[in-house]
Amino acid sequence: MAKIFDRLKARFLELRLIKTRQSLEWTETEADELPQMTERRIAEKLGKRVARINARLKKSAFAACDKSEYIDAVNAQKLRKYDMRAFMRYRAVNHAAAKAIFSATDDAARAAATEAQSAGIAELERKRAEFVQKLDAQKREFLQKYPTSDGAEYDALKAELESEYAEYESALKADGAARLKTELAKLDAKKQKYAAAVEALKSKIKSEIELPDDVLLRVEGLKMYFGGLKAVDDLTFDVKNGEIFGLIGPNGAGKTTVFNCITRFYDATGGGMYFSNKHGEAVDLRRFRVHDVILQGVSRTFQNVELVRELSVLDNLLVACTRNYRSGLLVQALGLPVLKKEDGILKSKALGILKFMDLESYAHFPAMGLPYGILKKVEIARALMANPKLLILDEPAAGLNNTETAQLSKLIVDIRDKFGCAVFLVEHDMSLVMSICDRICAISFGKMLALGAPEEIQSNKQVQDAYLGTGDE
Repeated sequence: MAKIFDRLKARFLELRLIKTRQSLEWTETEADELPQMTERRIAEKLGKRVARINARLKKSAFAACDKSEYIDAVNAQKLRKYDMRAFMRYRAVNHAAAKAIFSATDDAARAAATEAQSAGIAELERKRAEFVQKLDAQKREFLQKYPTSDGAEYDALKAELESEYAEYESALKADGAARLKTELAKLDAKKQKYAAAVEALKSKIKSEIELPDDVLLRVEGLKMYFGGLKAVDDLTFDVKNGEIFGLIGPNGAGKTTVFNCITRFYDATGGGMYFSNKHGEAVDLRRFRVHDVILQGVSRTFQNVELVRELSVLDNLLVACTRNYRSGLLVQALGLPVLKKEDGILKSKALGILKFMDLESYAHFPAMGLPYGILKKVEIARALMANPKLLILDEPAAGLNNTETAQLSKLIVDIRDKFGCAVFLVEHDMSLVMSICDRICAISFGKMLALGAPEEIQSNKQVQDAYLGTGDE
């Protein structure tokens, strides 16, 4: 009974620790995004002020402008619209003439069709000339009504409004800076409070798992059986901090199964998976539910693009933050102000990631209909929303052309360097794997074939026989 109680108590403390850490991470995210959010709010207010200023200047601007240039621009626009409508009339005349000529049985009929075409075009040109004359008459009337241009009133009003705008901008930025300083101080106090609570909970939880300082993920004797099929059979390897680690093997070798076990999509038949999470603690991934693994710092993509095609690119990134929302069901159902604040923070973060991925211009496009290479990048961007310490990419180059694959290889290295995460990669494109991976693990039928640097894997006889193939002597 005491053992059951101790296990329940330990589980309760673990859940409390997860929740408290979520609060700490959220506070850190809010502090990181607050300066950008403040800048965007200031820019929005300034934009609205500029729109109001332009509306006030509009009347005076007309009095100050060159009336002849103004009416010429107006008439040119009217003439363009007339020509666009007349184009279909010209087309109808030519089409009727061509039809009549092809159906004509003698020269007289063809000549009549040609004359009808010439007459139709002449009539259209006469009407256009009349329209141009009408525009010229309107121009003369306009210049008689507005014979002069006076810019004094416009210049005076413009100077006054520019002065007001400068004062408003200065006051707005000063107020924003003061508010930002106050909010950051509050957030710093909250971070200290949550950090203290985390340390208190950690002291009550004992962990016997230890990993070397340079090891991020240790897979030890991993087994995954489907009935009598051994998809993964006693597989062992380490992924080190900050490295790009490749997992290769022929189709059906068990590569994606390994990923599914690590991310808890599958409950492994046996073995251990130990991870140095983003809090610097060694944890057993098998103790976590599938939706809690992401909180430890493990994020992944899929072989097939798994985006919600009806949503925008930005909203697809926000889908990845579902586990990070602090608002409960009631808050979200009622749409309380705290939810709007959370959305603003997460949208700011998503826009920053899209900018890094060079996808900012696609933010508000629906995912449906976008090029396949763009969708692949969006899926990687979505995985980055979870602040991963280990980013798992399942065949990211599948379906890409050579240029897109080259861009992807550079992007993966840039992600590793900017976000400080290790990358665990499954890929069939050997040029990509060999060019960016620090170490590679080759497997076949769920068993280890070789583990080492790309050069070692390329020269390994077992790998050549099972995967790369050998040439005839």
